[in-house]
Amino acid sequence: MSTPVKVHIFGQIYSIRGELEEKYVQKLAKYVDEKMQAIGDATGIVDTQKLAVLAALAIADELHSMQRERSDEEELLREQAERCLTLVERALKQTA
Repeated sequence: MSTPVKVHIFGQIYSIRGELEEKYVQKLAKYVDEKMQAIGDATGIVDTQKLAVLAALAIADELHSMQRERSDEEELLREQAERCLTLVERALKQTA
């Protein structure tokens, strides 16, 4: 992204410059805006900085929850693969 991308988050316009695609930056900004709006609606907080921090915490919680779920799924897959390998090894020994 060679030129800055203008995004709207919680009534403010921000100019973002970086290597990400404009469409993706817009998508991220929309997500942050929606989080801030939802938290503002739920709490009645109007202070932008407080809402930004709460939104960041909510997004960090989502990230960590997804990472934990992924790790749990990877562990389950690893265990299943090990069981399958054991069964295959037993079958091979019986046919040898």
